[in-house]
Amino acid sequence: MKPAMYLVIPAALLALAAAPVRAAAPQPAFDHFTTGFELTGEHRRVPCASCHVDAVFRGTPRLCAGCHTAGSRVSATAKPASHVVSSASCGQCHSTSAWTPVRYDHAEAIGTCASCHNGVQATGKGPTHVSSTSACDACHATSRWEPVRRVDHAEVIGSCTSCHDGVRASGKPPSHVPTTEECDSCHVTSAWTPARFDHAGVAPGTCAQCHDGARATGKPADHVPTTASCDSCHSTIAWLPANFDHANVAPGTCIQCHDGVRATGKDPQHISSTNACDACHSTTTWDPAIRVDHAEVLGSCATCHDGTRATGKPADHVPTTLDCDSCHVASAWLPARFDHTGVQPGTCASCHDGARAPGKPAGHVATTASCDACHSTIAWLPAQFDHANVAPGTCNQCHNGTSATGKPANHWVTNLSCDSCHGTTAWQPVTHRHQSAGYPGDHSPVLQCTDCHRTAQDAIPWPAPAYQPDCAGCHAGDFEPGPHNKTEQGTKYTVSELRNCSGSCHVYTNSTLTTISKRRNGPEHRVTSGEF
Repeated sequence: MKPAMYLVIPAALLALAAAPVRAAAPQPAFDHFTTGFELTGEHRRVPCASCHVDAVFRGTPRLCAGCHTAGSRVSATAKPASHVVSSASCGQCHSTSAWTPVRYDHAEAIGTCASCHNGVQATGKGPTHVSSTSACDACHATSRWEPVRRVDHAEVIGSCTSCHDGVRASGKPPSHVPTTEECDSCHVTSAWTPARFDHAGVAPGTCAQCHDGARATGKPADHVPTTASCDSCHSTIAWLPANFDHANVAPGTCIQCHDGVRATGKDPQHISSTNACDACHSTTTWDPAIRVDHAEVLGSCATCHDGTRATGKPADHVPTTLDCDSCHVASAWLPARFDHTGVQPGTCASCHDGARAPGKPAGHVATTASCDACHSTIAWLPAQFDHANVAPGTCNQCHNGTSATGKPANHWVTNLSCDSCHGTTAWQPVTHRHQSAGYPGDHSPVLQCTDCHRTAQDAIPWPAPAYQPDCAGCHAGDFEPGPHNKTEQGTKYTVSELRNCSGSCHVYTNSTLTTISKRRNGPEHRVTSGEF
């Protein structure tokens, strides 16, 4: 709901729009501030003659009402007939910039809220408003309609349902407790919830007069079979927790009630026993049950823990024929421990065969080694494998991606064995030394891997395939172009002879090819001199 002033101002604007539009006249260079009345906002656009009628300057009104009043000698829009009744001056709500938006000070309002909020001058009560003769400000604030102040129910005339009928105010929801009682019998006027019913005046043993399932909640279908009154176990404050006072029950007589009819008895899965209920259970709760003193148990664990009289081995128990107390203690099933200290090394499989105890899982690394070669008796993981006895070049027999981790998808493309580059103690760092016939000498000081391996592959094409696998296969472009002299007499090297690097550099004195006549300028060799 909008404040009243937003309904009034449009009427003022209509009145302003209806007034004749005056063209702005050129204004002389005059500072109106010197008169004590500064022209601001829209006043600066008003022609001088509009206020100074007949060129009369003295006595011109300085207050809004002096001009904006019907019958004033100054031509200005007056308050419309539907304007909010107020003693405030125009300037308290309006500005010279525009009629709207405005701020309305309700402190200056004259009369009651309804004198304006009557549906004509300002918004009035809506058709669904709570029926009331109270003034608007009894519930609403002048700053906003919502939220409203709490209604003082002490001044309400009539019963709760005179308003709370589902039309004028919220009524009973469909899920309300069936009752003909008045609202304030259980609810307070400050809040609907929590609601309380005063059972103090109710005679003991009469709960069923209301709690019959019609007027109020009765016994649920799964209630303990009993003819006792509700208040024998339940309190009037809350249904739960419910307590039956077993204090006066004679020890060993539980079965008189807990027979499965009057009260819950032993279920079919209960441990076979002739003991009274209170020998193991307390009168306050069934669970947990009092621990049985196993020191007094006769026979082995399985005489009770057979899955019928007492909990037996679960379906996922370690396969074993050993008695329970070989690993478990009588005070708790878990943690369970098996002492491996007396087990001979290398004999793990005598138990861990998948029958008596867990064996190798389906995805285990393929190996015939004993479990304790990699695993400890304390825990399966972490496991350590000794690669010292593994034959070189056989890594992929295990590291094939199935038995053990294999090459990742982004691995260097190679057929080399893992141990050509990787160590057996750690994958990183990676080291590799060329053993290829096409990589003689020590090229490492002058070459980077990527100088030759332009792609992530160990197999790369020869730059000069006609000369592979000799030096010329890579260095053909380094040879002296044209025919190559073999001797000083003019004998030429054949193509097959030029496959060797010496053919591009050495010239002999004669056909015996024993003495080098001269050498080419520049570095003697590209690889270590030990190769020559």
